[in-house]
Amino acid sequence: MIFGKYNSINMKFKYLLLILLSVITVSVSAQKRKTISGQTSTATTALPRPKLVVGFVVDQMRWDYLYRYYDRYQTGGFKRLLNDGFTCENTNIDYIPTVTAAGHTCIYTGSVPAIHGIAGNDFIIQATGKSMYCTEDTTVRSVGSNSKAGQMSPRNLLVTTVTDELKLATNFRSKVIGIALKDRGGILPAGHSANAAYWFDDASGNWITSTYYMTDLPVWVKKFNDQKIPEKYLKQDWNPLYPINTYLQSAPDNSSKYEGKFTGTTAPTLPVKTSELYNGKMGMIRSTPFGNSMTFDLAKAAIDGEALGKNTVTDFLTVSLSSTDYVGHQFGPNSVEAEDTYLRLDRDLAAFLSYLDATVGKGNYSVFLTADHGAAHNPNFLIDHNIPAGVWNDSNAEKEMNKLLEDKYKVKNLVISMDNYQVNLNNTAIKKEGLNEDALKLDCTQYLQKQPAIAFAVDMQRVQAATIPEELRYRIINGYNVEHSGVIQIILKPGWFSGHGPTGTTHGTWSPYDTHIPLVFMGWGIKHGSLTRQTHMTDIAATVASLLHIQAPSGNIGKTISEALVQEKL
Repeated sequence: MIFGKYNSINMKFKYLLLILLSVITVSVSAQKRKTISGQTSTATTALPRPKLVVGFVVDQMRWDYLYRYYDRYQTGGFKRLLNDGFTCENTNIDYIPTVTAAGHTCIYTGSVPAIHGIAGNDFIIQATGKSMYCTEDTTVRSVGSNSKAGQMSPRNLLVTTVTDELKLATNFRSKVIGIALKDRGGILPAGHSANAAYWFDDASGNWITSTYYMTDLPVWVKKFNDQKIPEKYLKQDWNPLYPINTYLQSAPDNSSKYEGKFTGTTAPTLPVKTSELYNGKMGMIRSTPFGNSMTFDLAKAAIDGEALGKNTVTDFLTVSLSSTDYVGHQFGPNSVEAEDTYLRLDRDLAAFLSYLDATVGKGNYSVFLTADHGAAHNPNFLIDHNIPAGVWNDSNAEKEMNKLLEDKYKVKNLVISMDNYQVNLNNTAIKKEGLNEDALKLDCTQYLQKQPAIAFAVDMQRVQAATIPEELRYRIINGYNVEHSGVIQIILKPGWFSGHGPTGTTHGTWSPYDTHIPLVFMGWGIKHGSLTRQTHMTDIAATVASLLHIQAPSGNIGKTISEALVQEKL
């Protein structure tokens, strides 16, 4: 009996011990898990997120530039993004016109001009007829310069950005910094609640900000400015990375018919003696690859100075590479200068990613790279190769329409602007004279539809009834902001653009060369792979929001690209 009782107690003890061991095992198993980045770590109650997100926007980067120069890219730059990350091969812009301010805004808001309000780099306030620059704010002052270049803020932006939503999600503990040569490229991505946005001031050669963010530059920015980095770069001269005859993806370097030259030079060729040409004018750096290099330099200084990626929550750095746009406008896509600029950008990108590996830690950060718009080929270049193209004189069209309307209605200057491929009417004069706006719009559209360069001229209020392809209809609707857009949208024929001289190039239209952009994600939480189904510029913010487990921006209409994300139960 005693033995039986002892055996019973022993069995109960073993049973309790087994239960205890099971609990411990489950507990330890829950403690050790694979993180989304693939690293084993001791789990905490913290929500898994990357330490840092870096968003790269390459200004004026056509999608095909990922592959046009692929053979000469290094392994650590664009090739690393493509080979280690997830590329969306068919990402398109959802609206027109395709310009810098609207593009940067769409990327970070997931919204379109109809909602977010940034209808162009400059736009007309329809109620007053006043021209407004996208980030203009006369209530603030420059910080870091005595020029007016700092009178900028995000106040014209009507919705939140994904960077704003990160701040809200972490009770404003996350740090958000925006950096770009262009004010709009630094300000709009960083959002309303950013710790700072910095942009380049030509007058002083400094990186500056505005009193919207702070009253004095941080010590690390002052130290950066004290190094006179723009001057150091310009004194190096712009020499080609490789022998000129090896730039096989470009037209001959003496193609002056298609390319614009620097003031003080006789031809648009490399090398460019920037050391002799700049003459104290630091703004010249914008139109050289050095502008991108300097932007990366400041981005590294920001990571160090603000300890980005070492926070208890996720930080966000937005970086816009603007020099590609300046070079593209001046020289065009088929120039040695453009090819050299992208090869140098690739080298700088590789160095920056290696820097992130060393400072934040490989697998601890997420990046994405995209563009705000693309660019057309130079029309003369296309014509010389028997491809339909041309330049439309919008200034002449404005004069002719005003003459037509004045003769009919006896009122001068009824058309006040043709910016953004739109007809902006003088609403103040129309109201004062009691004119019929519908009659004016009809007169304008009838004139425009007779122009050889124009495919369609569409009354914004009647776009649903217009006999145009559906692909154009939705882009017109998305781009039309009632308060900031003109009343008629002009759609040029493919290969045509307006407002530009015979050399270089521009952008702003609906065609794939302007609207098909690169989109590559890499790092924490990102799969390796590619996607050919159509995705949209508006999907970028939604995807980043899903990656970070935060709310999408307030005006977002995009959808998460779920194929790019690692799915893990929390």
